[in-house]
Amino acid sequence: MDKILIIDDDQQMLNLHKLRLGGSYEVISTDNPEEALELALEHKPSAILMDLMMPKFSGFELCQSLHSLSYTSMIPIFVITGESAAKYKEHCVSLGAREFFEKPVDYNELKKQLAAEIEKRQADRRMHVRVRIRVILKLRGTDAEGKAFNVTTHTENISAGGFLCPCAATLLKGEVVEVFLSGEHERFAGKARVVRRDSPGAPWQNYAFAFTEVTSEWILQAK
Repeated sequence: MDKILIIDDDQQMLNLHKLRLGGSYEVISTDNPEEALELALEHKPSAILMDLMMPKFSGFELCQSLHSLSYTSMIPIFVITGESAAKYKEHCVSLGAREFFEKPVDYNELKKQLAAEIEKRQADRRMHVRVRIRVILKLRGTDAEGKAFNVTTHTENISAGGFLCPCAATLLKGEVVEVFLSGEHERFAGKARVVRRDSPGAPWQNYAFAFTEVTSEWILQAK
């Protein structure tokens, strides 16, 4: 059974959420938002539901904190609040929230959205199972100074959705490069975006790439 973490300083609302969702999910809950990050790291929930207006630590701050950490950043966050969606939804989405529900909660719709997000996340995780393998690549694009580059490198690991490799060019997060498999004939594998830089002090820095476009030439294909 999938776990969900619920954060709400109103104990009556926590009890209601448990009653309506407990049959479908293993519910971890707290009325103390300051405990939320610790619980998220300990229990690894498939989704997080949170109130927006709480004392000491608001839902805005909590949403931003959860979304900024590498481990919790992929967990879908559902904001459940008595506040107006028209007033706060856009801001919550900008901080990393996936869905916004006003009270009183439509639990049928909430369950539907939860199931869809959890299935999507599980599919994404399957797609990003990494295999340690050395593949010779050629990367083409524009570096941090706006200069065109064309470098040959090799992967440290790969997945259906991306790869990790060193690169002599200095790249910015979000930069998109063209990816080619090297060999007797170059084969276009797709386009990939820089999502992380692992060794900023090294001459050849390790970059994690996620494909924005992938062809059938890539070594691993999503099922």
